[in-house]
Amino acid sequence: MIDVNLTGVWKTLRATVPTMIEQGTGGSIVLTSSIAGLRAFPNLAHYTAAKHGVTGLMRTFAVELAPYDIRVNSVHPTTVSTDMIHNESIYELFLGVQGATYADAQVGMTTLNAMKVPWVEAVDISNAVLWLASDEARYVTGTTQIIDAGALQPFKIPHEA
Repeated sequence: MIDVNLTGVWKTLRATVPTMIEQGTGGSIVLTSSIAGLRAFPNLAHYTAAKHGVTGLMRTFAVELAPYDIRVNSVHPTTVSTDMIHNESIYELFLGVQGATYADAQVGMTTLNAMKVPWVEAVDISNAVLWLASDEARYVTGTTQIIDAGALQPFKIPHEA
């Protein structure tokens, strides 16, 4: 998990950044993290650690590359409707129920988000990435773009413990 979700990102940055600097034309780098890159989740220590690492890389590279007009941001989706999510083992992990079905996941995973959806669609993440890479975001760097249907919202509101 760490090899793919963190080491792979690190190696890609180390391979591409020198060329971007050498070209001298600026640019945009968008890293894909997760809401787990902003908050810890039970039973996902390896994934959470890797995604927190991606967030740290983004913040560091945003500072280091700003003098070269290279913007670095990250996207942080909640559960995304993909084959990676739509399988029994993931349903069981998230719902804590053996033999959980797609229908069970639709109901159970909706409770994870403030909005009444069980997951977001891949196009929602793509649209955020396209905006971050566009000239419309020319002065946006070092940000965590959260696409989470409000999943983190309860944790943003101050409340008594």
